[in-house]
Amino acid sequence: MRLPLMRKAFLREEETKLALANFIISADRLSMDAECKKFEKKFASFQGCEHAVLFNSGASANLAMLQALKNLGKLKDGDKIGFSALTWSTNTMPILQLGMIPVIIDVTPEVINTTSENLMERIATTNLQALFITNILGFTGDIDVIRKICEDKKIILIEDNCESLGTQLPEGKSGNFGVGSSFSFFVAHHMSTIEGGMVCTSDTEFAEMLTIVRANGWDRNLTNGQQQKWRSQYNIESEFQAKYTFYDLAYNFRPTEITGFLGQYQMQFLEENIQKREQNYLRIEKSVKNNPDFILLEHSHINTLSTFAFPFVCKTTKLRAHYLHKFNEAGVEIRPMIAGNMQEQPFYKKYVTELYELPGANMVHHNGFYCGNYPELLEADLVLIENLLKK
Repeated sequence: MRLPLMRKAFLREEETKLALANFIISADRLSMDAECKKFEKKFASFQGCEHAVLFNSGASANLAMLQALKNLGKLKDGDKIGFSALTWSTNTMPILQLGMIPVIIDVTPEVINTTSENLMERIATTNLQALFITNILGFTGDIDVIRKICEDKKIILIEDNCESLGTQLPEGKSGNFGVGSSFSFFVAHHMSTIEGGMVCTSDTEFAEMLTIVRANGWDRNLTNGQQQKWRSQYNIESEFQAKYTFYDLAYNFRPTEITGFLGQYQMQFLEENIQKREQNYLRIEKSVKNNPDFILLEHSHINTLSTFAFPFVCKTTKLRAHYLHKFNEAGVEIRPMIAGNMQEQPFYKKYVTELYELPGANMVHHNGFYCGNYPELLEADLVLIENLLKK
């Protein structure tokens, strides 16, 4: 493959691997401990939120957010949870796995995201208890307006921000608009810990429950004050008894110290990473502007566009077939527009009976694709993509 989706597992890979090797040799402990806490603190500071809770994957982070909301009594079995039609499987599956009802919401192709207009269309006929929105490939819809709608309608808003780390609107960073948001540190994402994920929130109660959900339902990773609260409530009389007391439904989604170390190490390159991704995208966008075969994606409402990839939406399915052939022939690795219209996925058809007309999602599903955008792209790589986008 001449141009893969991602060339290396890490930014500054040789340097990072050497630092990791030295850490592993010298570390007294590799299960979740101090390095994970340091990463959480650094990441919360970067994101501009009060709390960050580290998980073993972004998928686990998604499931944990919904489980935490159920544990807190803010959601329950049978609640209707809206979600973006263009998303990833592990944004949607937890809704089903936790006994709630997924309600799909269309996207607007020009921003490849769910917008306030899409949301208003759905809630005109369906009452939602929560909205699990996905910020797709570095882009967002008008999420500031969506937040206001959710506040007015008493809809709990959570964000899947796994593909949009660093994207910023005038109203704030993506991932800071709801009660919480998930991030992914899988190797192909903005920054890599090999596997790993995070939930960011400024809701202390939510962060506390996420910490319980992450590790078996026990209180070991809570603050002393939080531990005393739980132990008093359930008459846990000793530290010995508390070791194996489980307060609510939970999983083992703990990360390792390797995750914590890598996260901290990679964060020193994050701002440069985001800037380079935006610079690359704006350059490639010029070729899209010059080719009437493509829809130009709208991002004037975004101050910093931290793109996960180069997304392209052709005006027809036939045109997409033409460009897929060109990119494949040139050795450029490409992907569908993430999971496409989620209603078309086999698992969704198996478990969900109420389906909707989704013209926007269908358009992106049949006409969209993307290739990799990352800081290690060479001048020759960018020129290759520019040439492939010529009519």
